Amino acid sequence: MANINRRRTENISGNFYVDSTCIDCDTCRWMAPEVFTQAGEQSAVYQQPTNETAEMRSLAALLSCPTSSIGTVEKPQNIKEVQQHLPALVTENVYHCGYHSEKSYGAASYLIVRPEGNILVDSPRFVPPLVKNIEAMGGIRYLYLTHRDDVADHQKYREHFKCDRILHADEINADTRSVEIQLSGSEPHQIAEDLLIVTVPGHTKGHTVLLYKNKFLFSGDHLAWSDNLQQLIGFRNACWYSWSEQIKSMRNLANYDFEWVLPGHGRRYDADRETMGEQMQKCIAWMEAH
Repeated sequence: MANINRRRTENISGNFYVDSTCIDCDTCRWMAPEVFTQAGEQSAVYQQPTNETAEMRSLAALLSCPTSSIGTVEKPQNIKEVQQHLPALVTENVYHCGYHSEKSYGAASYLIVRPEGNILVDSPRFVPPLVKNIEAMGGIRYLYLTHRDDVADHQKYREHFKCDRILHADEINADTRSVEIQLSGSEPHQIAEDLLIVTVPGHTKGHTVLLYKNKFLFSGDHLAWSDNLQQLIGFRNACWYSWSEQIKSMRNLANYDFEWVLPGHGRRYDADRETMGEQMQKCIAWMEAH
């Protein structure tokens, strides 16, 4: 829980604040950009919420902060209402779970709601309000894990929902050796008519991405939008396996059509297919230059 005694001096005065335990994961800054900003190597409040929408977004960011570094001077009166809105609708039947985990350095996770069974993409924290809401939305059929870094509370979700976890064999370690579906090789894996898993080694050896309905790409830590560069990027300074392999993987991924990039880390991006294709080529050129 945030501590007022550790409130950063960079915060503007008012109700919301960020304390010094912030790990600079960027969660609050993209969830409520009208309130939170980067100040040094941490976040801070640069403007207090000016309307109900900003207030709700700020409280959602508070709940989602992986280190509980966001606090309020006054006890929030509508926190239960905010809890009811997580997972939060992104578009169509894709939801952002919130409740990011410190175990995955604040990575985002998503819920795909499908008649054939819901898919949880990477693991958020296992907390009662979120679990209850996911139950009401139909539970979880598969817990798809992009790579070893963002597995967080996967075991608790498995035990509660009896879902089958999916992870590439090259990502398996002592914590994930009981995963039910362990992918192998470099070929795509079609796990349902509308669900294709594509192997993208680079960030880690067995990293994969999930393409849903040939429209939504859940990209883990392979691909994301950079607000600073105003383009799609791979994470050059957080490449734990091979940058050259990641470039090859990005070239392969550019052969697929999609309109949304929904990453674990970094910002979301959506565009028409032609623009997305152009952005992918720009991303590859940028990666080759770095």
